Amino acid sequence: MSKNVPPLKKHYAETVVPALTAARGYKNKHQVPKLEKIVLNTGISAEADKNVIADTQRDLTAIAGQKAVLARSRKAIANFKLKQGQFVGCHVTLRGDAMWHFLMRLLAVALPTIRDFRGVPNKLDGQGNYNIGVTDFTIFPEISVESNKRHMGLDITLVTSAQSDDEARELLKLLGMPFRRTETVATKNTAA
Repeated sequence: MSKNVPPLKKHYAETVVPALTAARGYKNKHQVPKLEKIVLNTGISAEADKNVIADTQRDLTAIAGQKAVLARSRKAIANFKLKQGQFVGCHVTLRGDAMWHFLMRLLAVALPTIRDFRGVPNKLDGQGNYNIGVTDFTIFPEISVESNKRHMGLDITLVTSAQSDDEARELLKLLGMPFRRTETVATKNTAA
């Protein structure tokens, strides 16, 4: 590997792949699950003005380190005051080194800054992908709290090549994902 390899990608190649191969008994290195892409997504209110739309795109671009794309509505819905072609969201897809850099910032910087953080839920989507909902995007150091007058939520999807949720959960745990510990009723009673 070259000198400018992201540290988490290097950790994956040197530590995670051998650990998963030993634990799961893979016969080929291509069977080992890997992280394919990370998708960041946020919604924009139907009543938002041009400044809010531009600010949302700017903030998501700063968080991702890559230009965010605005999404338009496909059809009009009168109950939601939504017109066809109106901006309703903003998203960005990260692959390669940008994906590894973002995941490192998410795990090492952003998630630990959440107040009373006890880990992320360990439920996956049934296809080996993991979704995290962040209620306030100011946990990222790229966003200045003073300059933002509004709160924006963020959906983060980690897409893996794992065949099952167990494989994906083990991959993410070895990469450093801080999953919540599940306590049983028996352990709570013995601690009391």
